[in-house]
Amino acid sequence: MNAALPTHLMPHVDPRPVPASLIDGLRVRFGDRLSLAAAVREQHGRDESPFAVRPPDAVVFCESTTDVSDAVRLAAEHAVPVIAYGTGSSLEGHLLAVQGGISLDVSRMDKILKVSPEDLLVTVQPGVTREQLNREIRDTGLFFPIDPGANASLGGMAATRASGTNAVRYGTMRENVLALEVVTASGEVIRTGTRARKSSAGYDLTRLMVGSEGTLGVITEVTLKLYPLPEAVSAAICHFPDEGAAVATTIQLIQLGVPIARCELLDANAVTAVNRHAKLALREATMLLMEFHGSPASVAEQAQTVQEIASEHGGEDFEWATTPEERSKLWAARHQAYFAAMTMHPGCRTVTTDTCVPISQLADCVVAAKREAQEAGLPHYIVGHVGDGNFHIAYLVNPDRPEERDRAEALNERVVQRAIACGGTCTGEHGIGLHKQGFLVDETGAGTVEMMRLLKRALDPKNILNPGKIFAL
Repeated sequence: MNAALPTHLMPHVDPRPVPASLIDGLRVRFGDRLSLAAAVREQHGRDESPFAVRPPDAVVFCESTTDVSDAVRLAAEHAVPVIAYGTGSSLEGHLLAVQGGISLDVSRMDKILKVSPEDLLVTVQPGVTREQLNREIRDTGLFFPIDPGANASLGGMAATRASGTNAVRYGTMRENVLALEVVTASGEVIRTGTRARKSSAGYDLTRLMVGSEGTLGVITEVTLKLYPLPEAVSAAICHFPDEGAAVATTIQLIQLGVPIARCELLDANAVTAVNRHAKLALREATMLLMEFHGSPASVAEQAQTVQEIASEHGGEDFEWATTPEERSKLWAARHQAYFAAMTMHPGCRTVTTDTCVPISQLADCVVAAKREAQEAGLPHYIVGHVGDGNFHIAYLVNPDRPEERDRAEALNERVVQRAIACGGTCTGEHGIGLHKQGFLVDETGAGTVEMMRLLKRALDPKNILNPGKIFAL
């Protein structure tokens, strides 16, 4: 097993020099939208991963595709890395400047370019966030369902092939991105895909770019599928004696074809954290948080079926939330679990797993991960998009105690080994980034990773697009 290394054991990478002539060229082109300020660089050199890496050498605030193209072209002339930056919510070190270079902040590219209600489509710039999109299209009766928890940018979500709580019903970014505008490593602007729902025209470059983590191009426009807002929505929570019972309920629901929209697992540690953080009074036991979409009759039928199945597995204390305010409060608590747990251990960093397994194997994997974490004595919590077999166990470690990080990484390796052995993946939605590069080889094989390298070398011969991510060249 090619385990990912702890931060203090990661090999040192010498940053590439950034010549003064490049900085001068960027200053002439971008004026005060080029920043060399230490505070700005530090902000763009840190994400939610546990890695500590030097910040980029400069930050360029892009406001158009032309800005991105010009910045990449100037960087390419000097073979200097460029790293796209959206909201900074990555968990795997995607935006870290491990070889130095220029951070391209696309957060100001936040325009919704075209809404086509009749085609159920929208085209946006990469800095538009999912919450912003849904606010601005609410009057159309449509919504964009992919919800990774954080208010991430849609460009970043496409780049990491994100998914989240609604994936069990609506799929991931892979299924919901139809077309892209991309700036290549030479600064050329290309378009992939069309507004049609399907195509057999040549290589599927859209799918190649979705999930490429900024290593093959910088996304500057995204065309997405939209969905009608459901006529009726109902959310429910149900408590269980343990994680195994909760997951067994989920497995039975999926195997019976119950069209549940969301099915989220929180262990007792996660519930305790969100109670304190969000000032809730949930029972501090393993919990499923579920949501049902459809007509009033179908939602009621789904809810009744779920309640019957859950009861067979010891589920009890059902609580229903039917108003938007009640549902929003529950889902806000789920989405805040990451930060809620960190506030219970001030100063800690999080090592987060992201395995996804065939649904039939989920219960064994979750129970084993929980047992190992308890035996190791590390603070931890479990949350999971268990409707599609994806769960996260997060280990909270003191960054000043390397032995804690080592212990967390050893536990993480066991979780990944188990997932791969049963036909699963080391990352269901976070991506590879820095953290999971060794696991990628274990999952796909050295030959497959070498094919990825060949693609990277062909499309980015100077290795300037987010170098050092996914794999080392």
